[in-house]
Amino acid sequence: MRKVEELPQVRVFDHPLIQHKVTHLRMKETSTKEFRELTSEIAMLMTYEACRSLPLQEIEIETPICKTTGKVLAGKKLALVPILRAGLGMVEGVMNMVPSARVGHIGLYRDPETLEAVEYYCKFPQDISERHVFLLDPMLATGGSILASLEFLKKRNIEQISLLCIIAARPGLEKVVEAHPDVDIYCAALDEELNDHAYIVPGLGDAGDRLFGTK
Repeated sequence: MRKVEELPQVRVFDHPLIQHKVTHLRMKETSTKEFRELTSEIAMLMTYEACRSLPLQEIEIETPICKTTGKVLAGKKLALVPILRAGLGMVEGVMNMVPSARVGHIGLYRDPETLEAVEYYCKFPQDISERHVFLLDPMLATGGSILASLEFLKKRNIEQISLLCIIAARPGLEKVVEAHPDVDIYCAALDEELNDHAYIVPGLGDAGDRLFGTK
């Protein structure tokens, strides 16, 4: 995992397994089934590293041999908030690592004229403000959906937020960093540009369509 020098809260994963899976995720011949599996696997591997700094506490336990102490996650467990619909593809992978996490949802669509994010659904666990939230979206393109989602989360007094995205475009990433310097961002690949339709280049196309077999 490496830091982007000019964007200190951004981590780009350089683990060989993640890079291998991202390459196959990008391929246009990758089937819907394989795309879903790869998205989930990448999310799981990213979670392992993104959880490295979570606080721990000691508890007393008893093994079959004797009493001892062990470490467990401190406080309330994570909350996952996928941005519908593509973010759903990452939930299972993250929950494989943190099965006790609660899950909320944010539904947004991008206005085709303005490219701005419009909310159509938003529901969170009741105690979400007490949890460390992982916001999930496979793609960070213009940053519009993620910026809107971060605003929704912060309006609910959530102080600890991390963003997990598989592929980020630098223009959108820089907007998110500027607007929310307190949010740690984890991505598996950093692409440099967007095309005229606001798709990431080289990217992987529309993640939602490829996850669910729609056009």
